[in-house]
Amino acid sequence: MQSEKKQLEILLMHYFRESYNIFPAGKLIPSESPDFMVKIKKKFNLGIELTRLNPLNAKTLTIKELERDQLRDEVIDRAKDIFTQSSAINLFVKILFSDKEKLNPGSSVVLSARLTNLIRNSVQDKNTGGFFHKLITGSSLPKELGKILIIHNPVLKTSVWERSNNLGISENVPEDIQLAIQKKDEKLILYQKQQFNSYWLIITTDRLRGTKNYNLQNKVLNQQFHSRFQQVFLFDLMRANIFRLV
Repeated sequence: MQSEKKQLEILLMHYFRESYNIFPAGKLIPSESPDFMVKIKKKFNLGIELTRLNPLNAKTLTIKELERDQLRDEVIDRAKDIFTQSSAINLFVKILFSDKEKLNPGSSVVLSARLTNLIRNSVQDKNTGGFFHKLITGSSLPKELGKILIIHNPVLKTSVWERSNNLGISENVPEDIQLAIQKKDEKLILYQKQQFNSYWLIITTDRLRGTKNYNLQNKVLNQQFHSRFQQVFLFDLMRANIFRLV
């Protein structure tokens, strides 16, 4: 059986493939160094490396912010426990909380129950034998929640429910992106032993955001990134948005 890390990589790779309408047709095969290969033609193979954007320039949280995030994590863990007691389906769930509404400890149990019901209702008619994803937004959500991303792939053997941006919020997103590229560039020489015709790097982020959100998307798109990969993408999971950086 694949490791949990590999299961999540496969799940996210399928999510990327469905979200990128010009993804090349071909057989997607999990591998190592790089993470995936796509057999496009008899003599043309594409190698793909997948990595998560790590906010090395993350904002230092105050005690109140740490307590807020702990309460949010408790809501998610409780909702996951309730869901798994009545359903055997394994899901990858990302929950983005609203920055405008404060979560009160007294209402956290009720919020967990509402979160469970939202997810249960969203997957009840889905084919659990195949891949699917759903993004819940808008008025159907409790005021404390901003978005819910649900992804299912039969390869996932353990449910993973977590808070969006749980690694922190970056104060310098472009620099963190370039550091992620640089880290993978250093390993590209190992990948090239596979002698693929082309190499892609996909950097996933829960949601493209920083401590200063104004024009962040434009700032990233206008930045000059450099890589030895032929193509580099930034994949915003909570919006299913893909930005080509190189």
